[in-house]
Amino acid sequence: MTKAEPSRPRAVLCLSGGMDSSVCAALTARDYDVFALHFSYGQRTESRELHSAQEVARIVGVKELLHLKIDLFRRIGGSALTDASIAVPAAGEEATIGNEVPITYVPFRNAHFLSAAVSWAEVLGAKKVFIGAVEQDSSGYPDCRPAYYEAFNQLIRMGTKDGQIQVVTPLIQMRKSEIVRLGVELGAPFHVSWSCYSGETEACGVCESCVLRLRAFRDAGAVDPISYAVA
Repeated sequence: MTKAEPSRPRAVLCLSGGMDSSVCAALTARDYDVFALHFSYGQRTESRELHSAQEVARIVGVKELLHLKIDLFRRIGGSALTDASIAVPAAGEEATIGNEVPITYVPFRNAHFLSAAVSWAEVLGAKKVFIGAVEQDSSGYPDCRPAYYEAFNQLIRMGTKDGQIQVVTPLIQMRKSEIVRLGVELGAPFHVSWSCYSGETEACGVCESCVLRLRAFRDAGAVDPISYAVA
């Protein structure tokens, strides 16, 4: 008679399919049965990001991937990621990134993502919600700061049935190169991840997200397995 595997706690994961998200997925899957959420919200690379999230989920062994489509960010606009009339800016290799909030910021986006994740966690009986938010070496988005998640956890304590769910941000204080090294150690599926803000068949190599990713792999002494139009 085969001995049953010990049951593991459940966790909900916000899974974009990006570099940091893929590492967070591999990290979460070590210790939890993972139920992942992916959002299509009218972003330029919507279909490519969904494909990446699906592949990351398959490779790390996610129990269920819930794909949610929301239209409010496209209709609200104000971000180069969701508004076709606003160009995605190029960032030079030596550009200083993160000193001001860029036009690629989607207003208050993570609050919407986390709200859905917490709702699902309540239904699943999960006590943890993981998200791969990063403050260091990032674009300077205000919803990627530690204080933001501290405040959100207070909101959860006050606004959920038993107040026990917690948003966890294991990468938030790490540098991007450290995240790459951790991902290599964990076997994170970088080869299916997608970070580019504008390209869907080939990463552009010049948007802020591509530049940050390329710097991270270079500084970590690792090879980025995806292809770029400019690198």
